[in-house]
Formats: sequence, structure tokens, C-alpha cells
Amino acid sequence: MNREKSRQIFEKATTLIPGGVNSPARAFGGVGGSPVVFESAKGAYMTDVDGNRYIDYVLSWGPMILGHADPRVCDALRKAVERGTSFGAPTLAENTLAELIIKFVPSVEKVRLVNSGTEATMSAIRLARGYTGRDKIIKFVGCYHGHVDSLLVAAGSAAATLSVPNSPGVTPGCAADTILVEYNDVAAVRETFAQRGSEIAGVIVEPVGGNMGCVPGSREFLQTLRDETKKAGSILIFDEVMSGFRVAKGGAQEYYGITPDVTTLGKVVGGGLPVGAYGGRKEIMDAVTPVGKVYQAGTLSGNPLATAAGIATLAAIDDDPDFYVKLDRTTTRLADGIQRAASDAGVKVAVPHIGGMSTIFFLSEQDDAVVDWPSSSRCDKARFAKFFWNLLDQGVYLPCSQFETMFTSSAHDDAIIDETIDCAARAFKAL
Repeated sequence: MNREKSRQIFEKATTLIPGGVNSPARAFGGVGGSPVVFESAKGAYMTDVDGNRYIDYVLSWGPMILGHADPRVCDALRKAVERGTSFGAPTLAENTLAELIIKFVPSVEKVRLVNSGTEATMSAIRLARGYTGRDKIIKFVGCYHGHVDSLLVAAGSAAATLSVPNSPGVTPGCAADTILVEYNDVAAVRETFAQRGSEIAGVIVEPVGGNMGCVPGSREFLQTLRDETKKAGSILIFDEVMSGFRVAKGGAQEYYGITPDVTTLGKVVGGGLPVGAYGGRKEIMDAVTPVGKVYQAGTLSGNPLATAAGIATLAAIDDDPDFYVKLDRTTTRLADGIQRAASDAGVKVAVPHIGGMSTIFFLSEQDDAVVDWPSSSRCDKARFAKFFWNLLDQGVYLPCSQFETMFTSSAHDDAIIDETIDCAARAFKAL
């Protein structure tokens, strides 16, 4: 494929924007080469500035669960634009979106809208500390919760230890109250609570890891978090920015049957526009200003465009009782087909999947599955990069890193999935 215009635009971007991108996930650092510059999208496809069309499995990193430019969402946005793009004051649409979130998500009795997943997780952590009067937060290796200072941390010398900053600009003081534990490690969770339970304000976890690739939490692991936080009087925060409305109508908490105290949301809840939310039990949420004393604010929170897109997306899901059955079937068809194609070519991969999320892991020799960050980090990144470029040249757009999640939408029909599997088979053979 000729992508000369993309190359030229990106080269110019590097003189204007750090690294030529406004988010590092777009930079192709994990696969090399220049990013594709896109011009338009519709359904399951995106078209670049050179006129090349791609089957899209990035879907704006998750939110386009109905596919790109869904007519229901576009119509809602057109009407919202005509009414005004921002008021900085209450609107009826905020109530409507809040009612849909509360209806869908088991843990949420009250919800606060914000502008991004990062804002949601930052606010949820502050709420956990303010509500409990404690300082320490547990997070898990391999889970990403946005660019919050206290969560941009790396492990110290022990399995469960106070953390150290892993980004310049994050002070040791910001990281000092974060305890880092291995994902899916039940014993480490129990040990940490046995040693420090009275200090722990909350635990934040992706119930389905999405930023070390798609790595579902084990039921035992998530139930242990629920049990230990209850015993210690700590707040359990499920970060469902990625898994919310993607794994099930009520998110991963509905799928697993485990109810957290607080949930953070984003992606799908905005239907493709910038939005986030955090919600939980009424008594916890009422600790937030102006009712309580835990401060959080945002001029554009509940923006009328974002709420319009979110309402249209969630309403479309609500109107189809088989939405998640069909989405899971699509994702399973894709994952199983790719697994078969890899096996036929003698390539060792794992393709874990759940709801509308999946990842193609090029396994190391010592691993038969990916269950945590160590097993994910051992995967063959160079082989993934070759596979990525082969598929890109065949018109299939994957996330540009071994450690990111693929997404499917209701616009991905059987013909599109079969075409993708055929392309993957050729790419595996080329390895």
C-alpha cells in the first residue's frame, strides 16, 4: 500500500507536536515505522489520507462499539450541536445519561460525569482516600489507569512494595502511598492486606486487564479483592474504563458477579466523544462536593455533545436484548479463527478474549498463556511487529503494540471476520 501522504503529514507533525502524536499509544513505537494518518471512518472500516481502507480493530481504543459514524449517534450529535455545544450549567441530558449508567451497572447508585478516564480514576482514588481517611492505594502491575501521578509507578524490590516513580515529573512523594502487587496473584493480595490492611484506603484494578493486552482477571483473584477490602474497610474500585459496556451490559462486574464499591467508566459511555464517569454506592458518592467535602470539578463535565453521543450509544445497546450475545459470538469467531490459522502455520500464539475484547499474544517458549504482566512482557514483540505490518499491508488495522487490546463492534459482520482470519493466515505463514 502507498502511504506517502501519511508519511509526509506525520513528518510535519513531529515539528509541531512532541513525537508527532497527541497520545503516545499512536506513535507506532512498538512496531516501528510511521503511523497511518486517517481521514474518515464508517462502520468497521477506516480510510487513510492516501485512500487506503482498513478493517479497524482499534475502534478509537474501544468506544466505537456500534462501529464508526453510527447513524443514531451522528443524528444525536447533529441535534445537540444545533442546541449549543457547551453551557457550563445543568442539562436534562446529564440526568438521562446518569439514569442509563445506573440502570446498566450493578454497583452504581449515583454517578458523576467527568471528561476522561484519567479524570475518573484520579477522582475515584481521591474519593477512596477522603471517604476512609486513609492514604494507601493498591494497584496491580500491568494495569493502566490513566496518567495519574500516583499511579505512574514501578515495582520496588519486593512482590508487594511501596512503589517508585517510573515517569519524570512524578515525585517520590506522589508514589509513596501506592502499593504495587502482581495481577491475578491471590496470595500476594492476602499477604498485603494481612500486613497493611488498616492503612489501605482502596484497591484499584482493571477486572479485565486491557493495557498489557487483554488479560481477564481470574474469578478467584477478583473475589479475593472483594473479600479483603470488605474485611479491611477499604474501597474496591473497578476501573471499567475499557471493560465497561464491552464485556457485558453491566461491565465486568456483571460478568463476574462481583460488585465493587466504586466504578470508573469512559470509552463507550461517550459514544466516541471525550467523557468519563465514576460512580458507586450512594453513601460513598455523597462524600463528593457539593454534598460532601471531597473536591472534584470540571467546566466541560456533562458536555451536551458527549452526553448526546453517550445516550445514543447506550440506548442502542439497550434496545437490542441480544447485543452482547452477538458481540461475544463475533469476538469468539475472530479469536478461534486466528488461533486455528496460527496453529496451521506452526506459530505459537494465545488469543484470550472476553466480550468485545481480545489480543493476539506471540507467546514465549516458557508460556502457554498470558495471565499477568510478566507473562505478557515475555511475548515476542518483534514477531508481533512483523505480523502487524503484514496485516496492515493487507488492509487490517490492529493496535500498534503487543500490549494493547483489539476491539470488535456490532459493525463487524461474519464476512469481515472471515476476511480478517484469511489475512491473518497469510501473515502467520509469512513469518
